Amino acid sequence: MMERRRMDAALMVLLLGHLAAALEVPLDLLEGLPQPPTITHQSPKDYIIDPRENIIIHCEAKGKPHPSFSWTRNGTHFDVDEDPHVTLRPHSGTLVVDISRAKADQYESVYQCTARNKHGTAVSNNIVVRQSRSPLWSKEKIKPIVVQEGVSLVLPCQPPAGLPPPIIFWMDNYFQRLPQSNRVSQSLNGDLYFSNVLQEDSRNDYICYARFPYTQTIQQKQPISVKVLSLDAINDTMAAFYNDTDLFSDDPADERKPTLLVPSGPSSSKIVLRGQVLEMECIAEGLPTPDISWTKVSGELPAKRTHFLHYQRTLRIVNVSESDAGDYRCTAKNKMGSVHHNIHIMVKAAPYWISGAPRNLVLAPGENGVLTCRASGTPKPSISWAMNGIPIENSPKDPSRKVEDDTIIFTDVQIGSSAVYQCNISNTYGYLLSNAFVNVLSEPPRVLTPANKVYQVIKNHRALIDCASFGSPIPKITWFKDSRSSTLDGDPYILHDNGTLEIPVAQSHNSGKFTCVARNLLGKEENHVFLEVKEPTRILKQPEYKVVQRGRSAVFQCKVKHDPTLPPVMTWLKDDGELPDDERFEVGADSLTITDVTEMDAGVYTCIMNTTLDHDSASAELTVVEATPTPAVVIERPDSPTDLELTDQKKRSVQLTWTPGDEHNSPIQKFLIQYEDSLHHRGHWHNLTEVPGTRTTAHLKLSPYAHYTFRVLALNAVGLSHPSFPSRMFKTEPAAPDENPTGVEGFGTEHNNLVISWKPLTGLQSNGPGLHYRVMWRQKTVSSDWNMATVANTSKFVVTGTPTFVPYELKVQAVNDHGAAPEPAIAHGYSGEDLPVAAPENVQAMVVNSSLAEVYWDPVPSKLIRGHLKGYKVYYWRERSLHKHNPHHVEKQILTFSGNHSRGKLPGLHPYSLYSFYVKIYNGKGEGPASHTQQFETPEGVPGAPTSLLVTNTDLDSLTLEWSPPHVHNGRITGYTLTYQPVNNSNELGPVEELALPANETSVILSNLRHSTRYKFYLNAKTVRGAGPAISQETVTIMDEALISQLDVDVGTGAGAPPASPFGNVSSSVGEEGALISWEYWGPERNVFVEYKLENSEGEEEWQRESVNGSQNFMLKSLKAGLPYKVRLVTKGHHDQPLHHSQEVSVMVPAVASRQVDIATQGWFIGLMCAIALLILILLIICFIQRNKGGKYPVKEKEDAHTDPEFQPMKDDDCTFGEYSDNEDHKPLKGSRTPSNGTVKREDSDDSLVDYGDGGDGQFNEDGSFIGQYSGKSVSRETAEGHESSEAPSPINAMNSLNSFV
Repeated sequence: MMERRRMDAALMVLLLGHLAAALEVPLDLLEGLPQPPTITHQSPKDYIIDPRENIIIHCEAKGKPHPSFSWTRNGTHFDVDEDPHVTLRPHSGTLVVDISRAKADQYESVYQCTARNKHGTAVSNNIVVRQSRSPLWSKEKIKPIVVQEGVSLVLPCQPPAGLPPPIIFWMDNYFQRLPQSNRVSQSLNGDLYFSNVLQEDSRNDYICYARFPYTQTIQQKQPISVKVLSLDAINDTMAAFYNDTDLFSDDPADERKPTLLVPSGPSSSKIVLRGQVLEMECIAEGLPTPDISWTKVSGELPAKRTHFLHYQRTLRIVNVSESDAGDYRCTAKNKMGSVHHNIHIMVKAAPYWISGAPRNLVLAPGENGVLTCRASGTPKPSISWAMNGIPIENSPKDPSRKVEDDTIIFTDVQIGSSAVYQCNISNTYGYLLSNAFVNVLSEPPRVLTPANKVYQVIKNHRALIDCASFGSPIPKITWFKDSRSSTLDGDPYILHDNGTLEIPVAQSHNSGKFTCVARNLLGKEENHVFLEVKEPTRILKQPEYKVVQRGRSAVFQCKVKHDPTLPPVMTWLKDDGELPDDERFEVGADSLTITDVTEMDAGVYTCIMNTTLDHDSASAELTVVEATPTPAVVIERPDSPTDLELTDQKKRSVQLTWTPGDEHNSPIQKFLIQYEDSLHHRGHWHNLTEVPGTRTTAHLKLSPYAHYTFRVLALNAVGLSHPSFPSRMFKTEPAAPDENPTGVEGFGTEHNNLVISWKPLTGLQSNGPGLHYRVMWRQKTVSSDWNMATVANTSKFVVTGTPTFVPYELKVQAVNDHGAAPEPAIAHGYSGEDLPVAAPENVQAMVVNSSLAEVYWDPVPSKLIRGHLKGYKVYYWRERSLHKHNPHHVEKQILTFSGNHSRGKLPGLHPYSLYSFYVKIYNGKGEGPASHTQQFETPEGVPGAPTSLLVTNTDLDSLTLEWSPPHVHNGRITGYTLTYQPVNNSNELGPVEELALPANETSVILSNLRHSTRYKFYLNAKTVRGAGPAISQETVTIMDEALISQLDVDVGTGAGAPPASPFGNVSSSVGEEGALISWEYWGPERNVFVEYKLENSEGEEEWQRESVNGSQNFMLKSLKAGLPYKVRLVTKGHHDQPLHHSQEVSVMVPAVASRQVDIATQGWFIGLMCAIALLILILLIICFIQRNKGGKYPVKEKEDAHTDPEFQPMKDDDCTFGEYSDNEDHKPLKGSRTPSNGTVKREDSDDSLVDYGDGGDGQFNEDGSFIGQYSGKSVSRETAEGHESSEAPSPINAMNSLNSFV
């Protein structure tokens, strides 16, 4: 339907007559002409701003009169005058937001600009303004990472989400980028991946940086410390703790096949938009380091748009197109194996222009025109029109305007119909908004090209002379030269639609004055310009190849001919670069001289002659050799042949003779003969033939209607000589063409046309002037005469009104002014295709098995296909499963069978399901109608594995198995089969037991099992088609408590019966750190503890327990030296009841000689302690003298003043034992003596220093104060809280205590 409407619109346009071309009023050149507004500059649709700078939202437009501007914000009018922070630039629509007094985030909105004048209204895109953000990294404490050499490692970056997203890179503390390789690489999300780590990867400054481009800020993650340990290093480190026993073997980490770290799983999918950049990555771990390779499963990678980054880990395709959709595969491979991942790429497309945005129309009153808004996208976009910013359906009606989908047709427009039309094309992924005005003007012609402009061109080159004009209606341009005797509209002149005059091959006689005249209904205007044809620049004497001895001089000649009115500039190059800055190089007017030549001067020297219009160049090589006492034989290129002469001249042949030049000590191998056809390709030399070096004559076969000039080159071992001087011109007479065009084809671009194309003849093949083509065609199956048309200067012809897809016979014959070519051969083609009109009949299906069906149909008659048969497509889908619990599935699948088929197989079907299908035929145009939908059922298949299998209620000799039915039934479940067998400690399997279970059961209790035994269970479901795959589970039955008790008795009595405990080989070794307990364990429980207690403990002392954390050795550090202990291993079940324990072992950690005792026996230590004791004694004596020299203190006042008799440690500054924290100035010293009765009143303090008896010896208190010499009788505390000492310290007792301590 859409296609029919588009065709109707196109036919209407053709009936309208003359259509005005797109034209825009040149406001900068023509003043006073009205024009609707045109948006010339606007901010991008997605506009990210820097919050530190003022917000500038651009909106510029032009028009006559100059447009006024307004804005909407989030779809409503935005009054700029009411916001003190927003201003509008003068004569502009650009908004400026001053953020020095406002926050940028307050202006995050969607803005749209409107520019209007009295002739129309233009609108901008929706401009989404968002503030760029660079958030800080969240604070975290990263623990050091310790890994074994050879394993894989991932260092996460996890940068903060910014707008736009940050750029991630890894550096060290010195801001140096961390080296990356095929082993170490950064992923697209910024994480750092190690396929396998080496010791050299150990460092403590792995730092991830995030750079935010808009704010130019860089955020840093906390450094990550990585320590890579080799097995030797681990053994050396652990040996000190484990009695020099290696815990690891000497073998390095095992080599392993690759495993993909990114992405996960066997396949994934991704959506990318047309025109964007597609990036896919695969990162693998393995040892050795895997190599990554990429392929496209469904085609070839686009070579020019494909890039491999990050050591092949990233595949980047730029400028994505629809052809890039499909499946891609990345493969990681090393010598141990390979792994791959498939990525399915779906290409969508935001709307994009097919033939460009709509173009402005300038129409005269009464003219017709068309606005076309043609775009595409995936999914297909919708199109809407507006006029002056208002939906066109709500705009005033205009009888001269008709909207047809993506086209607006204007007929017989009148003054006042000017307006701006908006075309909006949108889909899920974006939109296109374009303004195009229709400007109805009535203006006489105006020529815009400057008057008397001079054009210069080189002879035999193309000349273009402009005549830019404006007018409404559009002016018609005609050209005249000099006398204006006739218009320039034929050979050799070409007039372009924009008024430009082209001369394909300018000659000297084309120079002169040219006049262009612009005419329309309202008048005419003319303009004069001038053309000057200049002589080309040619190098007459080229530099020659030279072999020069070191120390000699080399001279290169370069003589040039050029137009005298064009100033030349001579430039010399060495090896395509500038000459060395050396005074030995002297550049003359037409030469280059190099004095005192060295080996560094060898190379290729080029002279270039430039003018303002053209240039010419020539090169020669300089070879530098060592100076020899005897002259060496110099081998050079041969000299040019001379004396070219043409003899035996005929219509299509001539004989050329020449004289060879000097061979220069190298025989001439062959001569190369070239020609120039100055009639068709002036200035271009072509190879014609070669003759042996012993001949000096050649018979040349020529073509008619050519102006031949010949030259000869000689070739020896060094190279080609310079060309000879050209021969005189030899003109061959015109003749009829000898051959017809090749590559004749016939095809249709529409259902009712036939396009006949061919490869045109070259100028040399034309054989004469006036070349044109006689195109002939007729239907192949109908007896009719040949239809004929004559065309020139083209390579195709379109026949319209043809029947759909009819075979044609075709002929294309070359004709010139002298006759026609021979009768051409008949070629065959077809007119345009159309969609098939019939569907396949008698469609039926035959089910082969539960996953395969075969579909049959009757082929569509050829006359109903209406095109080249491409094949058939079978659309099929699963309606539902025949099992009542399964959901419906309606996703359609398509199988294409290319060619003329009448059957096809549908593989991969789901068993026990109902399927529907239909069949379509398709040709080069598309698909035909669908056949009647048919259905078929697939039989039952084997079911999938049960969803789950759990073991519960484990006992000594029984347990319960519970399971869930299969997720995929594939039929009716008829039952289950359970097989199980015991597994011993060496993983050997025991006898198999098998049970058949009914379909409605989901659990079973198994009895008569062996205790303390590991069992493996297999469960699968069955249908009538057989058993499906099995699900397996393992468990261990509980140990018999009687055996555990028996084990205890056996150990106590020394019985030799084998233990039933899961522990074995319990041993111990002691050292300075403690006792290392080692054992073997094969039980099911994971809660294992070490228990210990004193061996000779009285009573029921409880066992002390420590967890071993899954290890099979443990260091007991809490045992006291010199005491015997009993140690055992215990497992704990779910209810914290002992299930098993090992035999007990006796352990005693020997008493280790104190390091202080050893030191104390040293003389230096004894001397040091004596010096310290003497110093303390002197200090104590001085302190007590200081205290007592002021006289006696009132004892009673001191007693009354004491509120806390606690003694504090001695202070160095005043020799007191602490200081009571009180603000009173005359607080008594705590070190003062007690009253004569030996009592101290305790009032508030409950802190006890020490309990003592009568006449107790002096000793240290807890806080370091001394108690002893001044002790009196103990008295009862007023608070009845026991005895405590409040005596003053004695220096004598202090010394005694210190000596005893030392």
